[in-house]
Amino acid sequence: MHRFFGYGSLVNRRTHLYPGGRRTTVRGWRRAWRHTAFHHAPFLTAVPDPESEIDGLSAEVPGGDWKALDARETGYLRQALPEGPSIYHIPDGLHPEPEAELPILLSYLDVVVQGYLTEFGEAGVARFFETTDGWEAPIRNDRATPVYPRAQTLTEHETALVDDWLSRVRPVELPHG
Repeated sequence: MHRFFGYGSLVNRRTHLYPGGRRTTVRGWRRAWRHTAFHHAPFLTAVPDPESEIDGLSAEVPGGDWKALDARETGYLRQALPEGPSIYHIPDGLHPEPEAELPILLSYLDVVVQGYLTEFGEAGVARFFETTDGWEAPIRNDRATPVYPRAQTLTEHETALVDDWLSRVRPVELPHG
């Protein structure tokens, strides 16, 4: 069976229709914020780290047809994992460093955290923030007018949870606009 491992927005089942979703932990990887030439803002990628593990969602690729998922994950390379599913990542050397002109979209981070909260609870949200690098990148607060194409509406609790964790990993005030 063809499966992928999602560790960012793909953890949020509201952003896709891939069947057979299962909570999964993959060893030997961390997350990091990275730029690609294919996106206007940094996105999460997985980076090899033998001392780390990340939670995520493994789901089926119907009929083994990777075309739609590969298109969604433009800019990433697909790699089979020893555990079975494939993971999308941006290897070192194939991405520039984050820039002030290209900040992380808060609407994207909101979607990711909403997925982790739904799948893994508040402890899973904590693990997400703790196993992700690159929090020094700028943040664009686009909640009022989301730029991220799969943005979701968050509850007050979800919004407060994102903001609380951002204040822990980034001891600076959240920018507006």
